[in-house]
Amino acid sequence: MRRLFYASFAYMIVGVLSGLFYREFTKLNDFPEGQFTQLGLAHTHLLTLGFIVLLIVLVLEKVFTLSRSRLFGWFFWLYNAGVILTSAMLVWHGSLTVLGQESSKMIAGIAGTGHMLLTAAMVLLFLALGRAITRDRAITPDRANGSPVDEPAVATRA
Repeated sequence: MRRLFYASFAYMIVGVLSGLFYREFTKLNDFPEGQFTQLGLAHTHLLTLGFIVLLIVLVLEKVFTLSRSRLFGWFFWLYNAGVILTSAMLVWHGSLTVLGQESSKMIAGIAGTGHMLLTAAMVLLFLALGRAITRDRAITPDRANGSPVDEPAVATRA
């Protein structure tokens, strides 16, 4: 659980710093305000995919103890590799745009690999979550699925 907390916190810091870099780098290079560059996308990817999603996964870990599953470890490392790879390519491509240089298909290919890692990680997360929900349902059946539940004792007056 601490790993998720620290990773989320690190993405929050890096996401905020990438926004600062975006603003200052474009100003420093007299990049026209309002013109598109992928530097802004790096900022939002890091904050959303890194910070916010991992905070949500932290809550899911607290509720369902997802880390019991071996799939969760795979999710964590693949997901982080995907976020880092994708964000790094956004920064690289965005920086080239600001500097007026041509990008290459290699950058797009590496960014695509990052997105594939993110997709694979999300599949693993949902598999681990599905198993955790099934495990919890087997331990504590509820009325929603028609299983009996112990009723609390109710005092009656005679």
